[in-house]
Amino acid sequence: MGKGLLRGVSALVIGAALAGSCGGAALARDVVVHAGHLIDGVSKTPRDNVSILIHDDRITAVQAGFVTPSGAEVIDLSHQTVLPGLIDCHDHITANFDGGNPVAEAVTTTSFDAAFLSVGNARVTLEAGFTTIRDVGADPGVVIALKRAIAHGDIEGPRMFVAGPPLGPTGGHNDPANGFDPALSHPGWTDANVDSPEAVRREVRSLRRQGVDLIKIMPSGGVLSIGDDPNLQLMTDDEIKAAVDTAHALGMKVAAHVHGREAINHAIVLGVDSIEHGSYADAESYALFKQHGTYLVPTLLVAQTVYDVARTHPEQLNPSSAAKALAVAPMVQKNLGAAYRAGVKIAFGTDQSLAPHGTNAREFALMVKAGMTPIDAIWAATANAADLIGDAKDIGSVQPGRYADLVAVSGDPLQDITVLEHVGFVMKGGKVFKAGGTPIHPADTAPPPAMPGGIADF
Repeated sequence: MGKGLLRGVSALVIGAALAGSCGGAALARDVVVHAGHLIDGVSKTPRDNVSILIHDDRITAVQAGFVTPSGAEVIDLSHQTVLPGLIDCHDHITANFDGGNPVAEAVTTTSFDAAFLSVGNARVTLEAGFTTIRDVGADPGVVIALKRAIAHGDIEGPRMFVAGPPLGPTGGHNDPANGFDPALSHPGWTDANVDSPEAVRREVRSLRRQGVDLIKIMPSGGVLSIGDDPNLQLMTDDEIKAAVDTAHALGMKVAAHVHGREAINHAIVLGVDSIEHGSYADAESYALFKQHGTYLVPTLLVAQTVYDVARTHPEQLNPSSAAKALAVAPMVQKNLGAAYRAGVKIAFGTDQSLAPHGTNAREFALMVKAGMTPIDAIWAATANAADLIGDAKDIGSVQPGRYADLVAVSGDPLQDITVLEHVGFVMKGGKVFKAGGTPIHPADTAPPPAMPGGIADF
């Protein structure tokens, strides 16, 4: 597959993009995308000169050659490489790190700040080519409302699967009171602290009632939290099992933040669906991953970012966090290479929040540096990610019946994976949000809204 140069987008393409990006009434009924090269998330062999036929928000056919059905609008990507919309399985869309003191921010910012910031975070994430994310840690009121607003078309952003707050023990990585004066309190700080199987079951059921899609647990300590040890298992086996059994009974998957080997092995055996980070896994762990079909979500980008901060600006972190970052972060990349060679299933995830939102694709280069082939790194963010989420019937591949989630780049990501950091075209559910490298905002192309009814506040 040769490298293609980004050709200027024709007036026809812009017209289709604008029509496709507006609200439901303006959505083009039939569209055909002419893809010069296609990595489809079905076969690891790319295809050249392919037509992707779309009706409303779904793909209806993928045909060889450039065909133009009668009445269909044409989007010309014949000089580009087209892929399924990318998927980030470990995101924190409501969180931001701006180089300030995270301890101070914990007591000076509110969920309202997170809500407003998340709107911009969602938009730049979508523009970067990530049409779906799995958010694995946020205020449930904020992140569930954000998910609904995006689904309704009120806000522009990726399709979202959300976990709400991570569950873990008092004093664990999940406990926001770590490092503070014990006399300080906050109404929400203890909500996700679970110290018995009964407490775990109650919180899992409560979160499901609120509208989450999956459950996140924290069986081990972490890096950026204060005082806890990432090597140690902090949740008991019966607490982990209670989370898994209750979530699975409600049709939800369980993602487990784990660094230490013992906690990794116990969590896998107890039935979690994915291990997030997995820093100190070993050969025994990899055998368990394969035996139980558990995914590893390695999150190299956050590891590299926090390592760089700890090395160059340690004052931006708590001293214990900086020390842990320098020790743990190098293990994350080493572990991915070993897990990949052992045949562990890998799903793409960045732990986005420390690195700027919209830079998610930097994870690809780190995955390749760790030893993955470019096609398998892409697979981790498409077919594998969709399988982990549990929605492969809708996302993660370019084939009939799936959402029309497409991205395109100039060049060949199998030769240079970093081209995925420069996505020039983004379609989500048949709507174009970026074309020719330029974001397209539906608000810029939609007609003025009608005056609302009701009593005016004059």
